[in-house]
Amino acid sequence: MLPKLTPLANHLGTDVSGSIPQGEQVGVLDLTEAHRRIWELAEPHLKVRSNDAHTLYSYGIARALVDLHPDADPEVVLPAVLLHDTGWSKVPGDEVLQAIAPGGGRPDLVLRHEKEGALIAADVLAEVGADPARTARIIEIVDGHDSRREALHLDDALMKDADKLWRLTPHGVDTVMDWFGLTRDEAHRLIASRVHDHLLTDAGRTMARVLAAVASVDVMPQRIALG
Repeated sequence: MLPKLTPLANHLGTDVSGSIPQGEQVGVLDLTEAHRRIWELAEPHLKVRSNDAHTLYSYGIARALVDLHPDADPEVVLPAVLLHDTGWSKVPGDEVLQAIAPGGGRPDLVLRHEKEGALIAADVLAEVGADPARTARIIEIVDGHDSRREALHLDDALMKDADKLWRLTPHGVDTVMDWFGLTRDEAHRLIASRVHDHLLTDAGRTMARVLAAVASVDVMPQRIALG
């Protein structure tokens, strides 16, 4: 479900649009030209269990994480985010959720999607003419982004944290609810058990606490009573 894009009312009754800052003045996010081309090639492989929307949210989170880490290489982290889940397109659709279901899952499918994603990433990066050294680093990140608990380096840590943090966003909670038939509270508790103790950066852990606070308010009786 898309977030609300247009208003339902104008309670003030006057037009204030002329006072709104434009673009980068307020950090408005968009794909760079180079990343847009990678997205266009990756997107057909991401039409699995909302991976397309998941990828865009993770990209936005990764942009924020990269901004907080001057030593990171955004031209490694961000393409890796755009490509990391493309390999799910090579897993039979009726088996995808088995790979991550509570109670064990299918580690073999997790490994398969990583390996397939690394191959797709190599093809995409070759097509866009990416730098060979960065290409090797991106492929290394994609191949192991879920199964590898420890980060290989900072770029890997930021990509892994952005991937996990999506689950705590409103879109992430909505998605997990429908994957497993859970209430919002149940989904948030499941997500929390899989995120907070598995993040690799201080910035990621701070973001997680903020997102978790928002998710908790969504199920407060007082908030629900407001309608």
